[in-house]
Amino acid sequence: MNNLSQFVTTPTKEHQQTAFRVLRYLKAAPGSGIFFHSSNFIQLKCFSDSDWATCPTTRKSITGFSVFLGNSLIAWKSKKQQTISRSSLEAEYRAMAATTCEIQWLMYLLQEFRVTSVQPAILYCDNQSAIQIANNPVFHERTKHIEIDCYIVCEKVAARLLKLLPVSSSMQVADILTKPLPHNTFILLHSKLGMKNIYS
Repeated sequence: MNNLSQFVTTPTKEHQQTAFRVLRYLKAAPGSGIFFHSSNFIQLKCFSDSDWATCPTTRKSITGFSVFLGNSLIAWKSKKQQTISRSSLEAEYRAMAATTCEIQWLMYLLQEFRVTSVQPAILYCDNQSAIQIANNPVFHERTKHIEIDCYIVCEKVAARLLKLLPVSSSMQVADILTKPLPHNTFILLHSKLGMKNIYS
């Protein structure tokens, strides 16, 4: 959908075929929806990912994240990054910064509702280098071009509002928002989002 929405004004035959594919998927799963658990452990768990230089026309990367409150999916996003990343590390770090801002906003929202959540929020990332830079308060010369994003993430990690944990690429839930996946992987990650079919 992210890709299709960029060609609404000038669609081609290829875009029409892709739109039909999306409609076939929706028609085959009319009862699918997000399941919200009635008893939940109140902690924010987030998955952040990026697909480096995916856009064939602009070479911009795609940011994807999914945020869970306990086991229930409450926020997600898939968006093309505003600038071109020179490395996969840079693309991953920009995705982490976007996810961190979403986490902070959700924490404020929970406070407004007087909901006490377990802190810190957990952010899963499949890029070890990005995690190491976030946990390292000394910025290296090679991270200067993403210094603002580094400050956003490092500040929250230092304040213990955010804990970064590694996740294997095969279990990275946000992958479903950033790239086309093989059928079996799609089904696995789809179920991890808490999607249920009320008719089955």
